[in-house]
Amino acid sequence: MAPHPPKPKREGDFPWWLVIVGLTILWLFWEVLSDEVYAGVLQLLLKGLGITVLVTAIAYASACLLGLLLALMQLSGSLVARQAARLYVEVMRGVPIIVLLLYVAFVFAPALVDLRNWVGGQLGWEPVRGRDFPLLWRAVIALTLAYASFLAEVFRAGLQSVEKGQIEAAEALGLTRFQRFRFVTFPQAIRTILPPLGNDLVAMVKDSSLVSVLGVADITQLGKVTAAGNFRYFETYNVVALLYLTMTIGLSLLLRRFEKARRAR
Repeated sequence: MAPHPPKPKREGDFPWWLVIVGLTILWLFWEVLSDEVYAGVLQLLLKGLGITVLVTAIAYASACLLGLLLALMQLSGSLVARQAARLYVEVMRGVPIIVLLLYVAFVFAPALVDLRNWVGGQLGWEPVRGRDFPLLWRAVIALTLAYASFLAEVFRAGLQSVEKGQIEAAEALGLTRFQRFRFVTFPQAIRTILPPLGNDLVAMVKDSSLVSVLGVADITQLGKVTAAGNFRYFETYNVVALLYLTMTIGLSLLLRRFEKARRAR
């Protein structure tokens, strides 16, 4: 029987796609900066870059903490904790993020204000108004609640991937439950967890644009306002897309480098 031909090498290929994308982005930025209309649009949109980064960073960090807690609840020995976490995950995953944003902004947040005023009335506090609860933080809460349900499944799968023999060996050594998690389970699970965590971070950068429906002055919202004012829809949304593309590709490259560094340890 004739030997099978060698399979083409795929790992370690030169990243021609990155060269093409990188040169294209550089060329587009050159065109933007050399054109008066594009440059003006870019200057306006950069004012929303900080809001986009702030919303993404705070919401993602909060979602990671809540998602890890939900994952631990799903793996706990308590039936109530497991069912409560499962209920949360399934409900939140079944609601579109934009619907959750609107619900948190116009239903949940006002209810929190009313609850605070009721408790404050018993304690003699001054009442607060709904407008004192910024839309920015309502958007952060909504993204946190939504992404925590996705990240909970990522953490759960990663924690369950650790061999039971490792945990049993840690128990035999007399490690406490927290010590087993801190020194045995989590360090091994993080290798499995990192890639999907990175994917969800990139996804949140894009989904942060949904906060524009609440009027939060991120890149997308400023793009809508700018286009409505100058009627340059083509130029404005080209710059909006270019900024998001630059952020997501740059972040993806950083995450890949970080994952390789973790594997090399």
